[in-house]
Amino acid sequence: MFSVKFKARAVGLALAGACLSVSGAAAAGVVVKSSGPSAGTYPVGKKVADASTITLRAGDKITVLVNGGSKVMQGPGTFRVGEGATRTRARFARLTRQGASNRARTGAVRGGAKGSVRMPNLWLVNVAASGTTCLYDLENVQLWRPTADEGATYTVAEKGADRQVEVNFVTTEPNRALDPEGLKLADGSTYTITGPATDESNAQTVDVKIVALTETYRQPDQLAAALADNGCMGQLAALGDTAEAEAS
Repeated sequence: MFSVKFKARAVGLALAGACLSVSGAAAAGVVVKSSGPSAGTYPVGKKVADASTITLRAGDKITVLVNGGSKVMQGPGTFRVGEGATRTRARFARLTRQGASNRARTGAVRGGAKGSVRMPNLWLVNVAASGTTCLYDLENVQLWRPTADEGATYTVAEKGADRQVEVNFVTTEPNRALDPEGLKLADGSTYTITGPATDESNAQTVDVKIVALTETYRQPDQLAAALADNGCMGQLAALGDTAEAEAS
């Protein structure tokens, strides 16, 4: 029969092995850009283990953020997710840096095959896109507009509450601070942002839900996973464009 001491040691080794297994299982990349026939199998936001292999067909192009950086896989072929990742560089650092949104005064950046406009920093609220936005600092919120060719006024109103504020963008200013005394954004709340009407169309209205991030994510894959888990898909798309560009 085993002694009590031996049994206790065996249990301890088993628990240690379990912890190692969990730690290894946690090494998973996140798909941040996906196109081609296999896009449905590997949608944006899907987690794939670093040690796994992906088989792609002709026309497929998948970008994954892993612990080591970003990996672009283009079919046909079979690829190991965690091998050959490109380390993130300056553009990625600028895009994800906390606090950078408060200093950003540059115009929009271009991304994607059709030259679509992307935010210069993740931590901005896009006044022209509905969806969920993840933010760190709800006391210092910057609104961003993709088109900044003249002055414009936007109205931000909290859904289900009688609170709203006007935000005036001056001339070609792409960013504008939201006055927290006029309207402080709250975690989990949804806001309707109404833009100016033009001669060609009525005022554009979008609904934006705010999610406050409470943890700092040091690695690209960790940040991507947090954005995906919280439904912040616009920010994840911007992350994907930058990751693909840096891996090229």
